Amino acid sequence: MPPELQPSAEIPEFPGGSLLEASEPPALVDAPAPEAPPAPEVQPKAMERVVPSDARDALERRLTREILIAERLRATLLALIPAVAMLVLLAGSALDPAILATIFRGPVDRLPIGLFLGVVSVYEFYSLYFVERLIRSQQKPPALRRYFNALIEVSLPTCVIVYYMSIVDPVYALLLPPSFIYFLFILLSTLRLDFMLSSFTGLVAALEYAGLALIVIGPETVVDDGSGSLPHHLGKAFILLVSGFAAGFVARRLRKSFVNTLESIEDRNRVLNVFGQHVSPAVAEQLLAQNADVKSEVREVCVMFLDIRNFTAFAEKRTPEEVVGYLNSVFEFMIESVNEHHGIVNKFLGDGFMAIFGAPLRDEDHCRHGVLAGLSIIAKISELTAAGKIPETRVGIGLHAGRAVVGNVGSAMRKEYTVIGDVVNVASRVEALNKQFGSQLLVTEQVREASGMPDEAWIAKPPLTVRGRDEPVQIYQLG
Repeated sequence: MPPELQPSAEIPEFPGGSLLEASEPPALVDAPAPEAPPAPEVQPKAMERVVPSDARDALERRLTREILIAERLRATLLALIPAVAMLVLLAGSALDPAILATIFRGPVDRLPIGLFLGVVSVYEFYSLYFVERLIRSQQKPPALRRYFNALIEVSLPTCVIVYYMSIVDPVYALLLPPSFIYFLFILLSTLRLDFMLSSFTGLVAALEYAGLALIVIGPETVVDDGSGSLPHHLGKAFILLVSGFAAGFVARRLRKSFVNTLESIEDRNRVLNVFGQHVSPAVAEQLLAQNADVKSEVREVCVMFLDIRNFTAFAEKRTPEEVVGYLNSVFEFMIESVNEHHGIVNKFLGDGFMAIFGAPLRDEDHCRHGVLAGLSIIAKISELTAAGKIPETRVGIGLHAGRAVVGNVGSAMRKEYTVIGDVVNVASRVEALNKQFGSQLLVTEQVREASGMPDEAWIAKPPLTVRGRDEPVQIYQLG
C-alpha cells in the first residue's frame, strides 16, 4: 500500500492550496461538537408574530412615513378641491350670474364665496407644507396638532352655514350645499389611518351641525315641509356621526393593511440580512411562511466544502478583473445547484465555499441533496468546459454529516448565520483529501449511508485518521 494511503496518515488542517486558512477563523471550525441534547422545538402560537425591538422600531418609522404620505395626499386633495371649485364658481357666475342664485336659493355675492374657498385652499397648502417638513425630517406628527387641524377643517363648513344664515332663511341655510362639505372631510379623514381621528371628525361635524339646527329651529319655528324640521336635521347629524365611525373603521383597516405589508417587508429583509444573498427565492418563501427561528440550536446537517483546484496558478497568469470574472461565472451555477437541492451557500472561502444542507430549514434528505448538488456541480463544469464557456476547471468536494450548532453568531453590530461543530472540521478535511486521491467528490460513511445511492456507486478508501479525532474516518469516492 502506498505510504500516502496508510490508515495512520494525518490530514493537515486547511491545506495551503485553499484560501480557507485566510478566510475562516480556526476557532469557528475547530469547535468541538456540543454534548447538549437537541433544543426542543416550540411551535409558535397561531397568528402570533414576535418582532425584535430594533425591527419594531424600524417598522414604526416606516409606518409613520406611510401615514405622513397618506396625510400629504389628503392635504393635497383638500387644497386643490376648493381652489378648483373657486375657479369653476367664479367662471360660471361670470358667464351666468343666475347660477349662484339658483344654487343658493337667493342672491349671493361672489366675493365672500371666492374669499372663503381661497382661505381654505391656502390653509390646506400650509398643512401640506407642514407635512412635507415632517416627511423630510422623519418626525412623527404631533397628535394634538392633528386633532386641532381636524377641528379647524370640520368647522369651516359650519362657518359657511353661519354666514349664509345672515343672507337667506336660517332654516334653508342648513339645506344648502355647504352642509355636505362635512362628508368630504369625513371621507378624506380615512387617509389619516387613525380610527380615533376619523371618529373625532365625524363627532365634531355631527355636534356642530346639530347645534346649529337646535339654535335655528325652535318649537315655534314654522317650516313648509319636513325637510326643514328639527328631526330631519338631527337625523342628518346622526348620519354624520355614523359616517365618522365608518370612516374610522376604514382607516383602521387601511392601517392594518399597511402594517401587514411592512411586516412582510421587514421579515423578508430580516431573512436576507441573516442569510445574505445566497438563499434561493423558494427557500426565502419557506423561511417566511414557517417564521423560521435563527436562534442557536443543535441540528443534524450535511456540510459541503468546495475548492477549485490549481486556482493559485490560474490567478497568477490573469489580471484581478479576469480572476473575479471567472469566479463569478463558476460560482453562479454552483450556487444554483446548491439552491436547487435545498441547501444554502453559507460563506465564500476565496476559491471555494461552504454550503449547508438541513439548515436553516429542516431537511430529512439533507445528505442525499448534498450528494446530488455535488454531482450537479461536477456535471455542469464538464458541460461548460466542453463547450468552451469556462477554462479547464476541476474541483474538490467534501461532504460530512452530523450534529452541529446552527444559528446566529456575532454581536448586535454584526451577526452571521453559521454552523459550528466537528462536522464542519471533518468536512473540510475530507475535501482536502481530493488532492491526495485525485478525485472530485468524497464523502464520509454517514453521508454514504443516508444518500440512498447504490453501494456499487461508491469506491471505498482506507480509513484515515483525522487530526483532532480519536476514531478513524471512513471515506468513500463517488464514481
